[in-house]
Amino acid sequence: MPRRNSSTHTFLGRLPLPERTFVADALRTETVGGIVLLAAAAVALVWANTPLRKSYEEIRDFHFGIEALGLDLSVAHWTADGLLAIFFFVAGAELKRELVVGELRDPKTATVPVVAAFSGMAVPALVYGIVATSMGGTWNGWAVPMATDIAFALGVLAVIDTHLPSALRAFLLTLAIVDDLGAVIVIALLYTSTIHVPALIGAVLGLGLFFHLHDQRRVHGWYWYIPLALVIWGLTYGSGVHATVAGVAMGLLLRVAKDGEAGHRPAEHIAHLVRPISAGVAVPFFALFAAGVSVSGDTLGAVVTSPEPLGVALGLAVGKVLGVFGGTYLAIRFTRARLGPDLALADVFALAVLAGIGFTVSLLIGELAYPNPADQEHIKAAVLLGSLTAALAACVLLRLRNNQYRRLYEAETADMDADGIPDIYQADNTMEQQRNPTPNPPNDRSHRSGGPDNPSDADG
Repeated sequence: MPRRNSSTHTFLGRLPLPERTFVADALRTETVGGIVLLAAAAVALVWANTPLRKSYEEIRDFHFGIEALGLDLSVAHWTADGLLAIFFFVAGAELKRELVVGELRDPKTATVPVVAAFSGMAVPALVYGIVATSMGGTWNGWAVPMATDIAFALGVLAVIDTHLPSALRAFLLTLAIVDDLGAVIVIALLYTSTIHVPALIGAVLGLGLFFHLHDQRRVHGWYWYIPLALVIWGLTYGSGVHATVAGVAMGLLLRVAKDGEAGHRPAEHIAHLVRPISAGVAVPFFALFAAGVSVSGDTLGAVVTSPEPLGVALGLAVGKVLGVFGGTYLAIRFTRARLGPDLALADVFALAVLAGIGFTVSLLIGELAYPNPADQEHIKAAVLLGSLTAALAACVLLRLRNNQYRRLYEAETADMDADGIPDIYQADNTMEQQRNPTPNPPNDRSHRSGGPDNPSDADG
C-alpha cells in the first residue's frame, strides 16, 4: 500500500477533543430546537388548513410596536426581522469561532467544507435558474434554495434515531454556517431597495461601540450589550438594510481569545447562552408564522407546474445534492484531502441529500423575493415540498448506514472510567506518549529546588 504524503489531510476523520466538545454542545441544543421547529411547522400547517385559518391570519397579520420609530410591524414581520436576528447572531458567533480556532482556521482543513458549501449554494441557484427560465419564468428566486437548515436537519435525525458520528455532524454544521453567511450577504446586497444614510451611519457607529466595549475595554454585563444591540438592530432596520444583518455583524465582532489562562472564549460562551433562545424560541416562532401555507391541490399543482416554485423545489431536492456532493468529490479528487477510514463517499452523498432541507432561511428569502402574498404561498409550499423530499430521501440513505454510524458514535462517546473524557481520546494520548516519551529531568539540584534553570519557579 503506498504511503501517504505527510501533508495529506483526513477529511471526516475523528475531530480533536476540544472541537468535538464544541460541536456536541452546539448540536445538542440545535437538535432539541429542531424537534421544536418540526412541531411548530406542523402546528402552522394544521392551523392554516383547518376552519381556524382565519384566526391564524389575524394573529399573523396583527400589528404592534412603536409607530413613531417606524416599528409598527405585524407579528410575522417581528418574527422575521426581529427574532431571526438572534438566529443570525448565533450563526455569526459560530462562524467567528470557526475562523479563528475551529476547523476553518487552517486552509487545508477548510478547503473541502468551504468548497462543498459554496458549490452547495451555487448549484441550487443554477438549477433554479435553468428550470425557471426554461419554463418562461424569472431568476427572482434564485437565492431561495441556497441555505441548509441545520435545526430542521438535526430534528429529522433525532426523529429517525440516527447516530451520526461527530465528523459528519461537524461537516453539516460547517455547511449550514457558511450557507447562512452567504444568505446574509445576498439579503444585504440584493434585498435592500433604499438606504437611509443617517440610520446606516448610526448602526455602524453602534457596531463600533459594541466592538470597543467588548474587544478593547473588555466590559462585561448584559445590561450594556442588550440595550446597545436593540439600538443597533433598530437603526439597521431603519436604514433599509434587512435587520438580520445586524445580528450576524454583532456575532462576527465577538472576541474569541480566552479571558485569562483558564477563562472561556467569549464567542463560545455567549453563543452557548443565546443558542437555546435561538433554537428553542426564535426559529420556531418564525416557522409558526411563516410555514402556514394552504396544502391544497391547487397549491401543490402550482408547485409542480409553475416555473419559480418548481425551480425552488428542485433546487433544494436536486441542486443541493449535486452541489454539496459534487463540490466535496472534486475537492477530495484535486487536493490532498482524503476521507476518514471509517466513512465512504456514500456517507457524503447521504449528507448532501440531508443538506437539501432549506427551511428557515429559504422561507425568509422567499418572503423577500416575492412580496405578493399569492406568490409567497406557492414559494413557501415549494420550500416545504423540496425540504420534505430531501428529508425523506436522506432518512432512507442514512438508515442504510445506521449500524456503521452507531458503532462509530458509541466508540467516540464511550467513557468507561466516567472521567468526562471519551476513552478513545485517552488511548490516543497514551499511544502518543509511547511514541514520544518525555525525557527524565536531569538529576540536578537547580531543577529540584527551583534554581535559575527552572524559570517557572524562579519567576514565582
